[in-house]
Amino acid sequence: MTERVIEADGIELCTESFGDPSGPPILLIMGTGASMLWWEEDFCRMLAEGGRFVIRYDHRDTGRSATYAPGRPGYTGADLVGDAARVLDAYEIPAAHVVGVSAGGALAQLLALDHAGCVLSLVLISTSCAVPGDRALPPPTEEFSRFVSAAHVDWSDAESAIEHQVAYARVLAGGRRPFDETAARGLVRRDVERAHDFTAARNHDSLAEGELSQGPLSSIAVPTLVIHGTADPMFPLPHGEALAEQIPGGRLLVLEDAGHGVERADWATIIPAILEHTAAASTG
Repeated sequence: MTERVIEADGIELCTESFGDPSGPPILLIMGTGASMLWWEEDFCRMLAEGGRFVIRYDHRDTGRSATYAPGRPGYTGADLVGDAARVLDAYEIPAAHVVGVSAGGALAQLLALDHAGCVLSLVLISTSCAVPGDRALPPPTEEFSRFVSAAHVDWSDAESAIEHQVAYARVLAGGRRPFDETAARGLVRRDVERAHDFTAARNHDSLAEGELSQGPLSSIAVPTLVIHGTADPMFPLPHGEALAEQIPGGRLLVLEDAGHGVERADWATIIPAILEHTAAASTG
């Protein structure tokens, strides 16, 4: 396990790998605004112990990847999709199993649409359809919407940013399970202290889309597993159900009382599901 900064098309991206490079590769894509630390190290190690070669990476403007002036990112959402392919190229991996959470799940879908040859299978966690469909989907919960609209934070003050992010993590957890504030605070603090400029992550909130695929999700041809919690406040469960319905052969794994994200309490379910899914896709 060693951090490796790759350079592609003049862009530096910080990556980290786990496991034997000869194993089936898994690329982990975190949600926008979040560094690779949110794919926790133990989670990555457990996947690697299942015989996989696991790669996580910092998006631009997070962690130790290329950082732009706040409010002036100079890149688009389409560039974030392309970054996933750039990471695979740097590791000389023609195609990988791609696991995305939240907005990272949307990036994974777009990668499968625009760079189909790079993707062996998809695992989409706590996300929604990256391409609009005909089905009406519910908005975020009232509690989530209240928090987003009422939260006050000084992003230039590290302690204010940490308090805000911990409170946000509590809301995302969904409220049906005990919330481990100590663990959340430790992770948020490491994220803030590790970043070149933590305030730059807010650039993701205002990115232009760029030239993204207009293809339908029905054109995704790789095996797809959708994992979704019943207490997700950002994307209520019908978002996951719609995603599994629109991608041919998509399977849905429902996590009872789980919120938004990859909670440690669900690792015992999620990790075996990913290993089984990627094994089947590899042999298929």
